[in-house]
Amino acid sequence: MASSAENLDGSPETLVDTYQRVRADTTRLIRDLQPEDTVIQTMPDVSPTKWHLAHVTWFFECFVLGVHQSGYRPYDARFHYLFNSYYNSAGKMHPRPRRGELSRPTLDQILDYRKHVDEAMCALLASGDVSHDVGAVITLGLHHEQQHQELLLTDIKHVLSRNPLQPAAVHASTRSPGNSPGSYTFRPGEPGIVRIGASGEDFCFDNETPRHDALLHPHEIGDRLVTNGEFREFIASGAYQDAQLWLSDGWSTINERGWNRPLYWDAALETEFTLCGPVEIDEHAPVCHISYYEADAFARWSGCRLPTEFEWERAAAEQSMRGNLLSCENWHPIAADGGSQFFGDVWEWTSSAYSPYPGFRPLDGSLGEYNGKFMCNQMTVRGGSCVTAEDHIRASYRSFFYPDARWQFLGLRLAKDQHD
Repeated sequence: MASSAENLDGSPETLVDTYQRVRADTTRLIRDLQPEDTVIQTMPDVSPTKWHLAHVTWFFECFVLGVHQSGYRPYDARFHYLFNSYYNSAGKMHPRPRRGELSRPTLDQILDYRKHVDEAMCALLASGDVSHDVGAVITLGLHHEQQHQELLLTDIKHVLSRNPLQPAAVHASTRSPGNSPGSYTFRPGEPGIVRIGASGEDFCFDNETPRHDALLHPHEIGDRLVTNGEFREFIASGAYQDAQLWLSDGWSTINERGWNRPLYWDAALETEFTLCGPVEIDEHAPVCHISYYEADAFARWSGCRLPTEFEWERAAAEQSMRGNLLSCENWHPIAADGGSQFFGDVWEWTSSAYSPYPGFRPLDGSLGEYNGKFMCNQMTVRGGSCVTAEDHIRASYRSFFYPDARWQFLGLRLAKDQHD
């Protein structure tokens, strides 16, 4: 099974090439961290860095080597309990909110665990004894690891933001403020019955299938993302004190938690914490780290609404798959430079609840727990972020979060109904 990527010499990237590249990409993300950084858990949604490193390794050990490699010996059988996440049919697991209690195994031991599994995986791949079905599980595991690359970065950002020293997770030069993207404009959306979902010809997650018809009413969709400057105007208008703008759950949430600005903004609305440490807020860059409730309230305040995920996908399918993604190493959203920003920068909240498509069938076995069982009480987000791997995103990709989530790179685009 080959990847669509290419090696530096232009030859097609094989599955073993892809495996080695993705695994190396993960370890590069921790090059500027200290071992002490990798242990901390600041809230239940945040997992320690070293847990991410071990969990993605456990995936290959559990679902590939333990099943398809004769004679494979686990690095440490106890790790199965420590690094299973939510695959209940695969066995018991350490409680998620208590992952920060795991001072052992050490970071060095986890890196040695990765080496152990990598050697076995590369031997399996080099043997040529990899069926189509096994190759499909390995490919799923690599996309799973790319998801955790993003989670590793957003989680360590939350961890370091709680440190009064405000240390950087990435030692990189910060960009100069961008140029103004101009006034907010809209483009007509395509009305009528359209095809939605992945075709299944290339890799996709099960929640992107089956491809099906969806009805789109006449609408318009924004040409770009909402900026920090525009969100600052929303704050200045007193919107966080105006109950009429908020969903009932949203109004309760912002008052119970004392929210009055995006996560990581300082009280003066002048600086924000980033993966590179504190920086001055760029008013032209996309606003990020806002909840669904805040995105929805901003849309109401603007006299607009959030797009549905089907409206978003149909518009995004017409765009080139370019954007401010992980490979750009900006580590933060940047101002639009004439583009529509459908891919990268921030995951975009949609007004669509995360639910199964008509005829949805999860994968067989434990891997069927990957997506389907979370289709309740969450909202769909689209488009990827500044820390999403470039070969991981596509127009049909559906991610999902609870409406009060803010620690991910979450922002918004506006839409509105088109009336005769």
